[in-house]
Formats: sequence, C-alpha cells, structure tokens
Amino acid sequence: MTQIRLGRDGDLNPEGVRAAPHRPLKDDMNDASKLPAADILDAETQFDSEPVPGSRLGLYFAVGLGAGAVIALQIDVMRVFSVGSWAHFGSLVVSLAMLGFGLASATMTVAKDWFARRWRGAATFSLALFGPLAVGANLYVQHLGFNAIFLVSDPAQKWKLLQIFLAELTPFLAGAFFLGCVFLRSNRTFGRVYFADLAGAGLCGLVVLLAMYVFTPANLIVAPLALWFAACLAWTFGPGGRVTLVPFVAAGVVAFAGHFVAPQMFGLKTLAVNDYKGVAYARKFPDAKKVYESASPFGFLEAYSSSYLHFAPGLSDNAGFTLPTMPVNAYLGLYIDGDGPIGIMRDLTDKETAYFHFLPMVYPYVIKSAPKTFIVQFGGGISTEVALHSGAKDVTVAEGNRAVLEAFHDDVIRNFTGDILSKVRVIGYEGRHFLAQTTERFDIIDLSLADSVGLSNPGGFAIVEKFSYTQEAMETYMRALAPGGVLSVTLWNKEEPPKSVLKLYATMATAAREVDPAHMANSFFVASSYLSTATVLYKNGGFTPDEIEKLRAHTRAMSFDEIYSPGFFYDSSQTDSTLAGYVEQIFAGAAGGPPAAEPSEVADANAPGGQDADAPPSGKPDDGVLPATVMGRLAWHALVAGQWPQIADRYVFNTRALTNDAPYFAAYVKTADLPRVLDRLELLQDEWGYLLIWATLGVACLTATVLLVIPLIWGWRTIFSRSRGKLLTVVYFACLGAGYIMVEVGLIAHFVMALGNPTISASVLITGMLVFSGLGALTSERALPHMRTVMPVLFVAVAALLILYGLFLGRALDAIGAIPYAARLLCSFLLIAPPAYLMGFPMPVAMTTLGRLGKDHMFVWAWGVNGCFSVIGAAAAPVIATNFGLAAVIEVAGLAYLLAIPAFYGVIARDRVQGPEQVEARA
Repeated sequence: MTQIRLGRDGDLNPEGVRAAPHRPLKDDMNDASKLPAADILDAETQFDSEPVPGSRLGLYFAVGLGAGAVIALQIDVMRVFSVGSWAHFGSLVVSLAMLGFGLASATMTVAKDWFARRWRGAATFSLALFGPLAVGANLYVQHLGFNAIFLVSDPAQKWKLLQIFLAELTPFLAGAFFLGCVFLRSNRTFGRVYFADLAGAGLCGLVVLLAMYVFTPANLIVAPLALWFAACLAWTFGPGGRVTLVPFVAAGVVAFAGHFVAPQMFGLKTLAVNDYKGVAYARKFPDAKKVYESASPFGFLEAYSSSYLHFAPGLSDNAGFTLPTMPVNAYLGLYIDGDGPIGIMRDLTDKETAYFHFLPMVYPYVIKSAPKTFIVQFGGGISTEVALHSGAKDVTVAEGNRAVLEAFHDDVIRNFTGDILSKVRVIGYEGRHFLAQTTERFDIIDLSLADSVGLSNPGGFAIVEKFSYTQEAMETYMRALAPGGVLSVTLWNKEEPPKSVLKLYATMATAAREVDPAHMANSFFVASSYLSTATVLYKNGGFTPDEIEKLRAHTRAMSFDEIYSPGFFYDSSQTDSTLAGYVEQIFAGAAGGPPAAEPSEVADANAPGGQDADAPPSGKPDDGVLPATVMGRLAWHALVAGQWPQIADRYVFNTRALTNDAPYFAAYVKTADLPRVLDRLELLQDEWGYLLIWATLGVACLTATVLLVIPLIWGWRTIFSRSRGKLLTVVYFACLGAGYIMVEVGLIAHFVMALGNPTISASVLITGMLVFSGLGALTSERALPHMRTVMPVLFVAVAALLILYGLFLGRALDAIGAIPYAARLLCSFLLIAPPAYLMGFPMPVAMTTLGRLGKDHMFVWAWGVNGCFSVIGAAAAPVIATNFGLAAVIEVAGLAYLLAIPAFYGVIARDRVQGPEQVEARA
C-alpha cells in the first residue's frame, strides 16, 4: 500500500513529496522562485526526486476526471435544453454559468493565503459538492416551468431565467474552486497539471459521446456524475487521503438518489418539455402512441402515431375541394430533440396517391417524365414518396443522419412505409458531398424542407449551420444536373416580413450566375403559398415556353402565387412603397424609426400598358396581392437585373446569401438596428437564438469586468501596486482565453461541413483540441529556459496556421466529406493536431512563470482572466461568424495570438520591489 508522506503541517504537496519540515507552508510554495531560471528547472527536478507515485497519479486522474465532469455537465445541460426547450437558451445558461470560474478566481485572489493554507480541505469540499449540486440544479430548473415563448410578455419568465442561471452556476462554481485550489498548489509545475486538465476533459468528451447511445437526455446527467465520482475516488487515493472516502460515498449516494429516487418519490421531473415544443403537442393527442425511440449523438428520436397527425407541407387549399377523400391515418410524426414533426407517410394505395399532385414537391414532375431523381436529404421520406409515385424511373436518396436511416430500418416504421428504403438507392452521407464527387447526372435533384423544421419553431431557432443550402452547395446541385435537368428547392415560408426565403432566393440566384450566367434569366421558376412554403425551380439550360406554360397552369390550378418566371412582368413603381412599408411595420415609433406613412407616399398604382392578358397579376395594391408576394417578385426582379445589393441595403432585414463561410438562416436583424428592436422583441421571436448571443456577450462582458475589478479594488495596495506588467498580463491571458475558445467554436462550426452533425463535430473538436493542447502543455516546460525567443516564434506559427485555416479549411473539409466516416474522423483529428498542439504552450508557460516568480495572486487572477474571456470569446464567435463569416472567427483568433507577443513580456517582468516572495528570476 502506498504510504502518504506528510510535512510538518500534515499537508501533502501536489506531487506527493514530503514538505520541507523547517519552512512554513507559505514559504514552501514560493521557494523555487528564489532561484535563477536555469536553477528553477534543477530545483523542480529535485522537487520531484522523492515522488509518491500513487499520490501523484491520483492527483492527475482527479484533475482530469474532474475537468471531464465539468465538460460533461455542459453538454448535458445543452442536451436537456435542446430537448426540453430550445438549444440557444441552453447556450445562454451554460455560457454564463461558466463565469463561475471567474467568480472562483476573484474569490481566491482576494483570499489567496487562506486557500493556500487550506487547499486540500477546500478542494475536497468543492469536489464533494459538485455532484449533488448538479443534480439539485437540474431538478430545480425543471421544476421552475420556464417558458421562453413568454419571455417578453411575462416578467416572471425573466426572473425564472435568472434563477436558472444561478442554479446552474453552483456546480460549475464548485468545479472551479476544486481546479483552482489544485492549480494554486501546483503553480510551479502547472504544465503537468494543466495537461491532466486538458487531456482528461478532452477524453471525457468521448465518454459523453458514447453515453448518448446509452442514456436518453433525461438521464444523460449520469455521465458527468460517473466522471465526478471517479474523480472523487482518484482524489481519495491521491492527495485527499482515505479519510475523504466516506464523505465522497455519502455525496455520491445523495447525487444518484437525487436523480433516480427523489423524482419518483416527490413527483419531480428530470426533463420537462415545453408545451410549445412539437413533441408536446403529439403527446397530448387522445390516441397518441409512441412507436419508436432512439438516443444517440445524432439526436433523440421519437415517433408517434395518432389520427390527429397530418403532414402536408405546402398542400394546396384546392385539395380539399378536388379530392374525393384525403388519406386517413397516413402519417407518423418523427421528432428530433422534440422538434418536428417530420412526416413519415405510410404506403398509400394508388387511389390515395392523387394527394401528391397538390404538394409543391411535384413541380419538377409537371415537366419531366420518367426522370432519374436524386433526393438531397431523405428526412421523413415524403419527397421520395412523391418521386416514386410521379413516374421517376430511378430514385437515389441521401441522408446524413444515421439515426434517421436506422429508424426506417426498424420493424414498426419499415412496415408502416412498406419498406420504402428497399425501393431506392441509399447514400448514407450528405447529398451535397455525393454530388460533388460523382460523375452521375440527374434529371431531377430535389431539396425539400431539408433541415428546415427549425425555421418554424415558436421559440426561434439556434445559430445552426445549414450547409445544404449554401451557394457552393447550390452550384454543386446545378452542375450535377443532366442537360435539361431541374433542381427543385422547397423551403418553409412562414415569416412575415419574409426573411428565410429571400436568403434562399439570393443564394440560388448567385449560384446560377456563377454556373451559367448566360441563361440565368430563363432558368428559374418560383412559386409560393402565403405563410406556408416557397418552391424554386432551376433548369439547366433554361425553360422552354411550353414548360413555362405548363408550370403556370399548374400554379393557377393549385392557387399558388407565381413569384417569378422567364418574361414575368413586375411593376417597379411598387418598390419604394413595399420597402418603406416593411421598415414602418418593424420600426415605426422606434428611436430613429420612420413616422407612419402618409397616403401621399403610396406609389401610383397605374401600371404601364402592354401587359399580356394571360400574365399573372401585376402585384399592384388594387390587385389584392399580399406584400410578401410583392416582396418576392421585387426580389427576383432585382436579382435577375443585378440590382439586388441596392434593394437588400434598403430592406428591413439582412438577406445576405448563404455561403460555406456564412451558412446561416439567422442574423436577420442588422447590427446597426439592434438598439431599435429592444422594445419590440415580440416581433422578432424567431430571432431569439441570434439576439440571445448578443445578450450573452453583453452580460458576459459586464460580469467579467466586475469579477476582474473586484480583486484589483480589494488588494491594490497589498497585492497589485508593486506588481509590474498588470495590464499586459490581462491582455495576455485575455488573448489566450478568447483566442482559444474562438478557434474551438469556429472549428466546430467548420467541421459540421465534413461530419454532418453538430454534436459529432463538437465532440471530435473538443476531444482533439484539448488532448493535443494537453500534449503541448506537457512538453511546454522544455520551452521555459528559452521562452523569450521561443514563445514569439510559437505565437507567429499559431497565427499563421490559423489564418491559413481560415482561408483554406473549407475546401479541405468539403473534399473529405464524401469519404468513409471513419476516415473523415481520422482526417479531422489530423487537421486539428498542428494548431492545437502549439496552442497548448502559452498558458502553462506563462502560469508556471508567474508561479516561479512568486506572483501567486497574479497567478490566480490570470487564471480567472483567461476563464472570463473564454466566455466572452464563446459568445463573440457566433456574432462574428454570422456577420463576417466563419473564416473571420479563426482569423481574429490568430490576431489575438499575435497580440499576445508583446503582452508576454509583461507577464515575465520582474517586480520593482523584491520581497521574500518576489525575487529576481532570469528568463
């Protein structure tokens, strides 16, 4: 059995070495700083010359598992909010809760001496609290009944959101105090402990990924609890000592019983689903029955059957008048993370399939007979059913979500659909990647309602990458068409004023101008139905007059609105009034907003003569055409004429085209207009995901400022007044905190392009970044003797790599997206490794230097600066991405590392006044 060796004060140092019996603890912690830099390394070697292997190993495992538990809890909170509420509110809560590290730093900076003397007890107590607090916070949050839908109208919801933040803060605060105590005690060998912190957190990210296959979101908290309890055991057999075993076991019983037993005894919920989530409606149907459920990193899938379920996206109102019967009990509702439904259609009889004729997805089959069809995203299979029953001779479907394909192989759904997947060729990854690599050409390529359930969420939608809809993806689809082939894209059109459809229009028009500018004006046909769907057809080589007439006739028969066709007449006299009307609708009465429109400002409705009698309505006010329809026609008129930039500048919302660099159906509110919408947020509920990021950034900046100033005010005379390089130290650790997290967040978004799933991308990036950075931290001690020359070169290398990644990473990820999934994962790790490894050096080098210089207060404070700016960087990254692109996020991070070069010399500056704890060190 390993014997624990104690110093005079009965305390064990972090390396398991006997503390010097003739010195007080305070002097012992700073003794190494009394040596020149060259001797510090020798001192550290001697410091480790009497190791207690079990204790040291226990310390490293406890730190790694404890940090992993914190990461796992972040993921768990996000998953619970994704399923029970909306993911962007989870992002807000987690981001602000992580300010617990800043609060812990501020507290420890002020009370450094107390924590230094009682580091083991404080660390043990904090670690023991983490599990029970995590469970208690979740139960309390689920009990509150927070409803984001009424956040603006009901003041009580704001207080509930604050309570959620404070409750979720508590476990992160406990984890921060545990890690902070260990870091403070290990300040002279910080690189090794930091390696354990990073590598442990990264590897535990994979544990959580695997746990998603085993536990539903309601029980996913088991993963962080298991990691936490393992950390407790490691601490018991390490620095904590055997006496901590009983308290840890008691805390474990409280935590696990609190999650599994207390809810049953007291009627509590471990995951409460908002009443406005799609799955909540399905569960309330009288005859609702759950027929399928699966949990995985690809989402929590539930399928329900009910006679009340109807799924007919864009169905013409004329169907009810024309069809003798509508299909009965024809659908299952598929919900992913509570959002939906995605309609799964049963195998219809030939008589029932007449219903397909009234769906917008049938448009390309109006002019194409016996086509070879490609479905970009299988989804619930409705586009596939339309293709199979509309004469397609060959159908290929792609689906990047493996969980969806597995659901359709399940007996219940397979029998319900008549085994639809057996009737088509299946591509088990993203359709855009397949089309980019294949030499096949298709008569019809269909992209209908892919990834767009969130565009109609009552709680808004998160900032999620939609790579299937980008300009580059559209160019790929267009180039994969056979001569005369048709690309058909259908999108939800439930917004007024229109937003998403205008982005789609701009994206497809830009792509067509790149692929075939000569035929652009003749290559599009667009139709929509108000507050339902919009369909855009693009034909390779342009539509013939006969095809245009067939499409127009079908549009009139369905009572759809024709938005654009070759030769379509648009009355440009409506442009000014239409744009001004939307500005007035949103901003009338706001600061700087327009006054109410006067009757004289309405444009003259008289159109020029010469319009064809069979042409569609002109869109003049007296035609009764809705403003959204007029706006669509105005958009296409401007896009074809090359006048869209001027119109887009005057439109009330941002309608920039989607690209691989900015693949977002989000950020519609222009940055300059943000102050003007604060008193009318109820008009922008679908933008809450974007607006909450700004709120998170603002609150994080304000809170971080307070947390960083508190130690300065409290200890200026006794701590900071004699310390040189304070401002540069703040700049240095701010650059590291913001730069690192921005790289992580930016790369997660980038890698969705190749990996196809945000959860998988986050897990791979978190694991790869942290593990490789941990390896960098482990080897960083070798740079200490030469840090004045090594570190500037390293910063330049990091910045150069990041800028190159910002410029060229998208092309590399697009190329590897079509290779087998295991190879994609391997390539992803290889791409992550170079910058992540180098980014592991700056933090431990600087922290170790502060520790060895005896700047213990600065050591703790710098750790807090890094943590606070990590939260700020995490909130700033999506703001930058949505406004300037993903590449800008990586490039800004690169500039942050360049800015750290001059700041580094402030970190290693010697203090003016040399006391017993602050002595000269040669770097």
